[in-house]
Amino acid sequence: QEMGIKVQLDGTGIRNILSQQMAASGDEIWRAALASARIGGTAVLGWLATLVLIPVLLFYLLLDWHHMLARVAGAVPRRWLGQTLGMAREVDTLLAQYLRGQLLVMLVLAVYYSVALMAAGFDVALPVGIITGLLVFIPYLGFGLGLILALIAAVLQFSDWSGVISVAVIYGCGQVLEGFFLTPRLVGERIGLNPLAVIFALLAFGQLFGFVGVLLALPASAILMVAFKHLRRHYLRSSFYNA
Repeated sequence: QEMGIKVQLDGTGIRNILSQQMAASGDEIWRAALASARIGGTAVLGWLATLVLIPVLLFYLLLDWHHMLARVAGAVPRRWLGQTLGMAREVDTLLAQYLRGQLLVMLVLAVYYSVALMAAGFDVALPVGIITGLLVFIPYLGFGLGLILALIAAVLQFSDWSGVISVAVIYGCGQVLEGFFLTPRLVGERIGLNPLAVIFALLAFGQLFGFVGVLLALPASAILMVAFKHLRRHYLRSSFYNA
């Protein structure tokens, strides 16, 4: 007792205080976990809906592509028709180059993940590697699904942490390989974007439009690049510039 204040610190009192604090903290953690699960579940459902919707939209778009182009061409003023068709052909060429580059990235990554997992001693190296490589065209979700499959295989096959560590190293190197070398070189250079512009486009579109923005960043950048090139050419020929 000191200054008229009596503090009683016995074992039972301390245990009671700790029990009360842990119960209160447990309730808060449980509420936070439920809130996070709801938010995460909504995000996953949104991703899945987008994942299902995009192939359906692309299917109908490709099915009606030539009729749609004919209708658009019919609505363009005749004096601008030649220039508009020229821009459309350039965009079509760039998008074809983009698809070829993306397919090449998928092939290289499928080989990389398969060989790396096989070298690490995984029994299911080939199917997991091929699935991961084929799904990389879906930003984040494809890589995440491949990583989860590899981690499950590591837990089931290995009795220690060596499998999980191998997966972390292999998939970490795969992300660096894809983001800083393969996509900028095999996709970006094919559509006329330098590696820095590719990384910037992915970051900017992802920040503005989320998952769909990352998915459409490079083809949209190619289209914008064609439009900007034609606008610049028109501006340099204009009387305003040459006055």
